Amino acid sequence: MSAPHLERRLGLAQATAINMIDMVGIGPFITLPMVIGMMNGPYFLYAWLAGAALSLVDAMVWSELGAAFPRAGGSYNFLKEAYGEKGLGRFMSFLFVWQTMIQAPLVIASAAIGFASYFSYLVPLTTLTSKLVSGGLVVFIVVMLYRKIEAIGKISVLLWGGVLLTMGWIIGGGLFNGNFLQPIREMNEGLTVNYGFIAAVGFASVKTVYSYLGYYNVCHLGAEIKNPTKNIPRSMFISIAGIAVLYLMMNVSVVSVVPWHEAKEYEFVVSVFVQRLMGQTAATIATILILWVAFASVFSATLGYSRIPYAAAVDGAFFQVFARLHPTKHFPHISLLFLGGVAFAFSLLFRLAEVISAILAMRILIQFMGQAVGLLLLRKKRPAADFPYRMPLFPLPVIIALLMWAAILLSTGTTMVISGLVVITLGAVVYLVKAKVQQEWPFQKENAV
Repeated sequence: MSAPHLERRLGLAQATAINMIDMVGIGPFITLPMVIGMMNGPYFLYAWLAGAALSLVDAMVWSELGAAFPRAGGSYNFLKEAYGEKGLGRFMSFLFVWQTMIQAPLVIASAAIGFASYFSYLVPLTTLTSKLVSGGLVVFIVVMLYRKIEAIGKISVLLWGGVLLTMGWIIGGGLFNGNFLQPIREMNEGLTVNYGFIAAVGFASVKTVYSYLGYYNVCHLGAEIKNPTKNIPRSMFISIAGIAVLYLMMNVSVVSVVPWHEAKEYEFVVSVFVQRLMGQTAATIATILILWVAFASVFSATLGYSRIPYAAAVDGAFFQVFARLHPTKHFPHISLLFLGGVAFAFSLLFRLAEVISAILAMRILIQFMGQAVGLLLLRKKRPAADFPYRMPLFPLPVIIALLMWAAILLSTGTTMVISGLVVITLGAVVYLVKAKVQQEWPFQKENAV
């Protein structure tokens, strides 16, 4: 009998569904009023367009790397290949896994906290019961993921069906209301393109980009994707284009019924939207469907992140216990249980607004900007044949992505930037101690292999 290994069982439809249910979590429902409030005008749609633009540009970077290195762990492998397997790349990939052990549970916790927040529309929750709901959701997700990848693929498609039903209902409600085009006609009223507008778009984009994150989830599952050189890029571009349309139509639909100056004041604005159109019973059903969407997002995110510590451990760059696969179900169960446990703790300790900014600040430097620079290095030292997908107008999209990520990093605020740097610094210290003990870069001897 062969040793347990990851199996390529996910096709394009399943890969796209996994991306999209990760992207459309509770994020767009809770950030919609936040974005309107930050833009404070009918031109709030520009913040959603900016988020889509950044995602598309950045997806070109992910597509080149994902198609070239379709392995479990995504960015872990990208950074190692870009900066050198035994040199700086080992350091960069270690930092990525280090921050993932904190950042991934934050992502899972943010969706769980958002789930509990929206659940309070149905049942009033105290601080304690809200924590019980968010923590219980994380536990249930881990139980749901404790199975073979082909079963998870089928569950993902089922969950995505619920996401489409929810978004279709919201968009359809606005379309049949008769005022659907009004917000589009008004989106430039009072608009002056100046420093204030650009700054507002920058700050609001921190929230909209959060709602698009997940388009790259397929890269973390690279070893489980069929025909990865084609399906990895395709699934990302399909996901972003589809989600951008859904987000824009959902925003337009909501403010066609609940005007923007009112919408920014409602925490549960989508439920209020349905209530105004169809009554309280419909609003309750819509809220249940939104919770389905939030559940789907936590499911997908937890699935993708569980593969990162596993990939690093298999490579000998992380604790070996994370390299274990379930003996019969063939998935990294130790990694799943650890990340789920930390996410459970985070869901009890943090507030949603803090988590959103912390997620972005922690990821941008090492993951998004680090691998964009890494792609520039790889393109110089590797032949074109090594890249099955090649972005148009290279290196312009990479440069644009770097500038946009830098702007969003600054928009997260000084406190979050410093917090991200502290996490990176601690990771560097841990790596240097580990490298000294094991005689790895930069302490390895000149004759070391």
